[in-house]
Amino acid sequence: MKKFAYLAATVAALAMTGTAHAGNPDGKLQVKLLGTAVLVDGKVSQVISDGARLVATGGVTNTDINDNVVPTVAVEYFFTPKVSVETICCVTGHHVTVSSGTLKGVDAIDNVQIIPATFTAKYHLPLGAIKPYVGAGPTLFLMINDRPSAAVRGLGVTRTKLSSQLGVAVQAGADVAIGNGYSLTLDAKKYWVSTEATFYTATGTALQTRHKLDPWVLSAGLAYRF
Repeated sequence: MKKFAYLAATVAALAMTGTAHAGNPDGKLQVKLLGTAVLVDGKVSQVISDGARLVATGGVTNTDINDNVVPTVAVEYFFTPKVSVETICCVTGHHVTVSSGTLKGVDAIDNVQIIPATFTAKYHLPLGAIKPYVGAGPTLFLMINDRPSAAVRGLGVTRTKLSSQLGVAVQAGADVAIGNGYSLTLDAKKYWVSTEATFYTATGTALQTRHKLDPWVLSAGLAYRF
């Protein structure tokens, strides 16, 4: 969170240097450059199969996924001054760790990369320079890369697979106008989305589990409307 706060403050400071380029505070398009903290759950919600008996023997009883801070771009189109639709673009990297069981502390999956493709419909409350909003919409978490850790490969796992899944997101935030089409922006999203993790050996499936991702995604940065 310290890293997130520093990044957010840096982006906000940059906003003060960019006001010479005039935009349109009532324009149809708005682009945001954000620093984003992705705070993931990662707990096991269901054991689908346990061919290697890693759960049955107490080796793995729960997992955790680390948090991350990434740059994010958001693009927003305003249908009316109060109604808009927004999409975000980022890639966030994580790893899955055993959080309880005899293998506690062991990394299970390395280098998980996620694209949280999200579209939200937003309703704005124009209150002078401060414009709070709420929104909601669908999301698709695309898992584009993952691999078993060295420790898991030592147990005979040759490949891992995290499933891409649909989910929903809600958000709330505010844009604070600083002039010439620029705003400082704060945003909080809560997601409800899961993934299935499958661990393969040379002879079949060793373990398949379902995990809650359900992240909080907290962003701050600079918006430009034109």
